This record gives sequence, structure tokens and C-alpha cells, in this order.
Amino acid sequence: MIKENYLDVQKKVVAACERAGRDPKEVTLIAVSKTKPVSMIEELLPLGVVDFGENKPQELKEKYEVLPKDLKWHMIGHLQRNKVKYIIDKACMIHSLESLRLAETIQSEAEKHQVIMPVLIEVNAAQEESKFGLTLDETPAFIEQVAAFPNLRVSGLMTIAPFVENPEDNRVHFQNLYNLFIDIKQRNIDNVSMCNLSMGMTNDYEVAIEEGATMVRVGTGIFGARSYPV
Repeated sequence: MIKENYLDVQKKVVAACERAGRDPKEVTLIAVSKTKPVSMIEELLPLGVVDFGENKPQELKEKYEVLPKDLKWHMIGHLQRNKVKYIIDKACMIHSLESLRLAETIQSEAEKHQVIMPVLIEVNAAQEESKFGLTLDETPAFIEQVAAFPNLRVSGLMTIAPFVENPEDNRVHFQNLYNLFIDIKQRNIDNVSMCNLSMGMTNDYEVAIEEGATMVRVGTGIFGARSYPV
């Protein structure tokens, strides 16, 4: 069933790209495997799936250690500074940079491990009180500061849109983030590439793609509902 789910999501990604006049190769589908066992991830490997998303550093580290080394692990959850060391040489990208203190820790750990870590700046596009992330207005100045860290590469923006019944309700947030993304890209800031826009999840990834997402993070739509330990 997991394979079928993945292929179904992939078809919807292609259809959304076609509606928007985009090349499907521009969009990376990240299978969000948080809380899911290694056996479920292994079901997808014969399809050539390599991009997986995890919320917890410890879980990412554990899965990295037992699965093939050619997989790409995206750290998509809120990252505490004391957990950076677990994933700095294992994650292909951190999607949730939202404070200078976290940037400093990533820089320090990346320097120790002699790696360059691509990061996305987390933007709270809908300004929800319960969510992490910078406001749209705060983001450009923050990026200028982060660009000074030699072992970080600012590669774009990320947002977690509100959970809504109707995905259309999030279109405005995706549009606002895309406009900011283009604005920052046009500034040509050193050490800032602005090539990734990570937005859209199971509920609204098709709308996100229509509005310019280059990465969508789909968990429930592929692996089914998550079961959290009590």
C-alpha cells in the first residue's frame, strides 16, 4: 500500500506541475517518515525514492545508521541547539533555521565536521502563534546575517501552513512566501542561493506546487496516519 500511495502522490505532483506549466523535475517529493519504522521506508527503496524527512534528530540518526547511505535525510522539524550534533554530518539539509543562536550552533558543529550545511529559513507565513519561524518582514535581514556564516548555505525558504479543511485557504500564504522568495533571490546576496522553496504537506501540496514550491513534504499521504508513542 505504501508504494501505491507514493505513486499516487507522485501522479498528483505531476498533475499540479502541468496545471502550473512547470516541469515536474523542479519539484522534490520528500517522504516524511517520522515515527515510521525502517521497514516502511524500505518498501519505497525499490521505487528509487531517496528523499526522506524526519522531525526528530535522534530518529534521523538512528535511521541513517541502518539504511543505505545514498538516501537524503531532510531535517524538517524544530531543531534544538543541543541536538544539532546528532545530524550535522547526516542530514542533507536543515529546513527549519529560525534563530541566530541556532545558526551559530550549526556553524560551530559544521566547522568541526568540515561540512557545509544547506539550510532553509523557516518563515511563519500565516503568523500562527503556535508555530516557529520568522515573519515575512523579518526574513530578509535575518538572511543577511546568516549569509555571513561560512559553513552554512542559505538555500531557500520553508513554511508550515495552517492545517485547513480547504487547501485553497492556504494559497495566499504560499503566494506570499513565493513573492518573498523571488524578492530575496533578486538581491543576489553572497552565500545565498534561493533555489529551494519547501512548502506544502499532505493536505495542501498540490496548491503549494501551483504556487511555486520546489519541495513538498508528504507523510500521511504516503505512510498513512502517524502513531505516536504514549
